[in-house]
Amino acid sequence: QLQASGGGLVQAGGSLRLSCAASSSRFRNNRVGWYRQAPGSQRELVATTSPNMATNYADSVKGRFTISRDNVKKTVYLQMNNLKSGDTAVYYCWSKTGEYDYWGQGTQVTVSS
Repeated sequence: QLQASGGGLVQAGGSLRLSCAASSSRFRNNRVGWYRQAPGSQRELVATTSPNMATNYADSVKGRFTISRDNVKKTVYLQMNNLKSGDTAVYYCWSKTGEYDYWGQGTQVTVSS
């Protein structure tokens, strides 16, 4: 189970930090990350992190967003800086265990210009 939090309304140029707490005891062995879906658009990758702490970012967020994980707290974070109106979307946390994908409930991020 994945529980996301931290979304909200922010002005362009502002920052937000998303958190996603996992219940799986295998969290430290899982790839985890964040996807987002804007109205009328497909869900897209934002950032992921692997068990070895390697990270991957969408080009649109590189240099602005930072993903991190705390394996003790079983939580993945997404620090979002210099937010733009194009970042407005529902953000979903994601975890991959073996061949299975798990999704959190989503948290709304709205950036006003």
